Amino acid sequence: MGFEDYKPVIVMVGCQFVYAGVTLTGRAALLEEMSSRVFVVYRQCIAFLLIAPLAYFSRRGTKECCLGWKSFWLIFLLSFVGVTLNQNIYFEGLYLASSSAASALANLIPAITFVMAYTLGLEKVHLRSLRSIAKIIGTVFCVSGAAAMALLKGPKLLNMEFMPRNSIFLGSKGQDDTWLLGCLFLLASSCCWSLWLILQVHVTACYPDHLSLTAWMCLIAAVQSGILTLIVEPNTKTWKMTSPLQLFCCFYAGMASAVTFFAQAWCIAKRGPLFSAMFNPLGTVIVTVLACIFMHEELYTGSMIGGLAVIIGLYVVLWGKARDNQHTKKETTLDDQTTLCTQILDCKIDLEEPLLPEISANH
Repeated sequence: MGFEDYKPVIVMVGCQFVYAGVTLTGRAALLEEMSSRVFVVYRQCIAFLLIAPLAYFSRRGTKECCLGWKSFWLIFLLSFVGVTLNQNIYFEGLYLASSSAASALANLIPAITFVMAYTLGLEKVHLRSLRSIAKIIGTVFCVSGAAAMALLKGPKLLNMEFMPRNSIFLGSKGQDDTWLLGCLFLLASSCCWSLWLILQVHVTACYPDHLSLTAWMCLIAAVQSGILTLIVEPNTKTWKMTSPLQLFCCFYAGMASAVTFFAQAWCIAKRGPLFSAMFNPLGTVIVTVLACIFMHEELYTGSMIGGLAVIIGLYVVLWGKARDNQHTKKETTLDDQTTLCTQILDCKIDLEEPLLPEISANH
């Protein structure tokens, strides 16, 4: 394997470090009493300002992908579900729980997407098929791991302090009171993201320009989040940044959205979506280690076991989905071969008819 073969791996590892930075800097800004809703607005505005010029110059001189009313309302719905609702819930859960919990519970997205797709009839399940059983077992592992992270505590592994021996479950007292609520917010965020993935299929069919679509989503989501912030927090003081750290965190989060879009799109084009999804657990490890070192977050045995179960379930679901894709490709190839053979057999050759009838007629 040459360096070209390792480029997608290097890019995806870099993306996971960037995502980890977004999670950690976002929590740092929220711990400085910055409003999570204001943070989302600033992030989307910065992302739009970075992506919009690229989207404009890439479409300059072309008349493709005109934005009609149908496309606009679909993008509006996509922005509300995947950005406005998702990110506001996510950053609220990030503040109430922890960086490591937010990163670990994001691995639930493939399993939740599978359940939603099956409910909507977009995914088929055959109980006699090993790949379908793998997806079901992987989903059960993911859900069980998420429940363990939210409910189980156990002894601390890092940043140990005095803790009563009888304290087994999270949410017993003190700061732990917000843990369960934070995990529920993060779970709801994963559900929104999964629904966004399903809706995106229909939106991209109407508006296939991905770069322009992303710019529109950032702009519409910024407006939606701004209106939501004015309704929930009418006090104008919430919009004020009180430290350079908050300004840096907002700019970094917006820049990360713009950079990772190109990186993810390039890797998916090179290796496919499953290759991209397989690196998500690496982000969980990076966030957990850095959060414990720099932010002194507490790591519990229950959280670690639950996180491992989520990661194992993720890979089992991805394995089953990969087998599905291979099976679909084989069926497509066989159908093409069958069609070609049928066309050959149906072709009738008349040996008495000349190959060049016009020339033969002239002679």
